[in-house]
Amino acid sequence: MRTEPPPPHSHPVPLVSPPRCTHGAGPLAGLTEDEDIQLMLRGSLLRKVKSRRAKERLYRLQEDGMTVWFERRFRRTPSKQIFSVMHIEGVRQGHQSEGLRKYGGSFPERHCFTIVFKGKRKNLDLAARGEEDAQHWVQGLTKLMARLQAMNQREKLDHWIHGILQRADKNKDNKMCFQEVKSMLRMINIDMNDIYAYKLFKECDHSGDERLEGRELEEFCRRLLRRPELEELFGHYSGEDCVLSAEELREFLRDQGEEATLRQACAIIHAHELNEKARQQDLMMLDGFMMYLLSAAGDILNQEHTKVHQDMSQPLCHYFISSSHNTYLTHNQIGGTSSTEAYVRALMTGCRCVELDCWEGADGEPVIYHGHTLTSKILFRDVIESIRDYAFKRSPYPVILSLENHCGLEQQATMARHMKAILGDMLLTQPLDGQDPDNLPSPEQLKGKVLVKGKKLPEPWGEPRGVTAAPDPEEEEKEEEKKEEEEEEEVEEEEEEEERLQERSSQRSLQEIQPLQAKDASQVAPELSAVVVYCQAVPFPGLAQALQHPRPCEMSSFSERKARRLIKEAGPAFVRYNARQLSRVYPLGLKMNSSNYNPQEMWNAGCQLVALNFQTPGYEMDLNAGRFLGNGCCGYVLKPPFLRSPHVEGPRCLVLHIRVITAQQLPKLNQEKRSSIVDPFVRVEIHGVPADCSKQQTGYRTNNGFNPRWEETLTFQLQAPELALVRFVVEDHDSTSCNDFVGQFTLPLASMREGYRHIHLLSKDGASLSPATLFVHVKCKRL
Repeated sequence: MRTEPPPPHSHPVPLVSPPRCTHGAGPLAGLTEDEDIQLMLRGSLLRKVKSRRAKERLYRLQEDGMTVWFERRFRRTPSKQIFSVMHIEGVRQGHQSEGLRKYGGSFPERHCFTIVFKGKRKNLDLAARGEEDAQHWVQGLTKLMARLQAMNQREKLDHWIHGILQRADKNKDNKMCFQEVKSMLRMINIDMNDIYAYKLFKECDHSGDERLEGRELEEFCRRLLRRPELEELFGHYSGEDCVLSAEELREFLRDQGEEATLRQACAIIHAHELNEKARQQDLMMLDGFMMYLLSAAGDILNQEHTKVHQDMSQPLCHYFISSSHNTYLTHNQIGGTSSTEAYVRALMTGCRCVELDCWEGADGEPVIYHGHTLTSKILFRDVIESIRDYAFKRSPYPVILSLENHCGLEQQATMARHMKAILGDMLLTQPLDGQDPDNLPSPEQLKGKVLVKGKKLPEPWGEPRGVTAAPDPEEEEKEEEKKEEEEEEEVEEEEEEEERLQERSSQRSLQEIQPLQAKDASQVAPELSAVVVYCQAVPFPGLAQALQHPRPCEMSSFSERKARRLIKEAGPAFVRYNARQLSRVYPLGLKMNSSNYNPQEMWNAGCQLVALNFQTPGYEMDLNAGRFLGNGCCGYVLKPPFLRSPHVEGPRCLVLHIRVITAQQLPKLNQEKRSSIVDPFVRVEIHGVPADCSKQQTGYRTNNGFNPRWEETLTFQLQAPELALVRFVVEDHDSTSCNDFVGQFTLPLASMREGYRHIHLLSKDGASLSPATLFVHVKCKRL
């Protein structure tokens, strides 16, 4: 068996049967005759519904099949505003968005549709002139999204290059002079020496007319897209004949740490080899090998973990549960907008616990917003309808509604009626038949169910209507936290800032920021109490009492500061508590900008519901996405054995070696400044127990975001690998100011595959940066 080759410095193996830069491929392949696509290419007059006045504009699909732009009617020059089909999350037909329900009443429902974007971009609500036009756009966009999803990495790369060529061809003559080629190189993040660039240009200019066209352009692109590191790796296993036999491929797969048979190697050749003659002889050429490594089979994420693969039959308290704080907000918690769409976005990312801050509303209807602030209000009823529609589209496992109640008895009863009427059988109102009262049910048992977290009246209710319950545990916690903060010097500045902000807000509109909290909000309506079953909110009784008298159906909430104090003062006892009962952790209330805390330290203690502001991107949300990536993004991840039972032996130590080899097609950060090229470096971060937390980085490569090469190995030693997350970050080096973020990818170490792997980078808000990738080699060794 061949060992892993050292970083090679030999001459690259000649490119064998290189892939063509196929300009005709891409999203429109096989769809050019489609009726829906043809209408989109011609364009349609659509009204953008944003307020009572809807503006009509011409929307048209571009010939690349990837871009939609619109122009204002009666204008000669088209608007520069465009969007990419790649950035679309989904398309909804009818009045299926908050905007259309609010402003679309004057348009027939069948004429309307909504384009939902990935990340933080707002929905685009549109109304067509007729039902047929709306159908064409909904069906056409859906087909293009499906086609994009089916495209392999090579097709995406070819299409990306084709788009760059179109942009660089200034005079649209389908030929490129040297100046246009230099412009193209800057577009794709390459600062190539003029002498070398011109030499390459002349080598491809077979006609000698100082213009590249047709096959000359294809050859130029092929040379740019060469992957010398893959050529070297291929040559190491294929030998001098530059062809990989099934036996040699099996050897490579085994070196990758995969259990591979000869039959499996042949299956891979038949799936990825492009040359039909080679395929018939069970041989793999370089382009087939590259296709394989760029496919899902060569991804760093274990593809088995993209589906639910963990045991889902254990009690709820044995899982980390994806949880959102202030779910209704789209921006910060002082003056941001509240929206039902924020619930939809959270649920569609796999979030399983959402928060509802409920206040007294007009006309007897409870509302949701952030009290004492200028955030806008939305109806409780509308939120429950959105939860009904989207709770189980992404994951079948239970959704928990965390109620923070400020309503009086009447509107509490209204809340209960709405939940029962709208959610119907989804709403859990009784304990499961045969369920042991000393244990929580499992996610599997609660599939398709909505649970309510709230205060519970003692049973039987012998007292008259309006019985006073214990104070809201989360509100009580916040009051206690506030008293403690007044004694701590580092918080004084934050409190002064809040006072100044609230003073300015009160000058704007005192009436707006006075929340309608009912006088009887401290009481609990029996109707609302009745829908609380397994998530009974109680004040934290203290670890000693909780461990001596565990009550699995009761749960407490902790501010991040209180949770940190418990971890510091009584960490092992807090872990034992979390092995039997649910706990929820939430961010400090004084964070004006809705910033987050590091969730890893709470997961280390076994806390299940670690609630974050989903509307605030940053490394904290990267960690959250990474944590729940490893079980099919279903929102539930089984905790390691040592966090589920105190009697289980701790984890075995592990040494992790990551060789950062190359990056490909990193995005250009400053699109307006044509000469700006990134100087990229890679940082690898380990997030886990305190002893494991570490960061290491490569050197930076000057003026090359297209194909930088590092060949640097970073080594980490981990004591609790089962809890560790690995975050790959690419930044643009800047010697005079802060480095700029380029892209990142985070995943659990337990879901990371060994061997040569590609990492597909994501933006700050989690959207794909395709075709940007890292190429690394991973090796793990248990001690």
